[in-house]
Amino acid sequence: MQYVEFKAAIEQHLKRKRQGATWGELRETLALPYERACPEWTRRLEEEIGLVRRKGTGRALVWALQPSEKTKAEV
Repeated sequence: MQYVEFKAAIEQHLKRKRQGATWGELRETLALPYERACPEWTRRLEEEIGLVRRKGTGRALVWALQPSEKTKAEV
């Protein structure tokens, strides 16, 4: 899997699931071939698609897309 495929899969999933998902959920749902997320790719996702990771339950981080200005105004 190349970065562009990884990025597209993550972005599409998180657009559909606005509350976000943990890495384990993403890996299982999207059948990702990685045990852990690549730190370099994760940083690129933060810059390119607005990925944010926030504390979830236990040690888990919840991956989500940063709300756009339009979304913030609607809330």
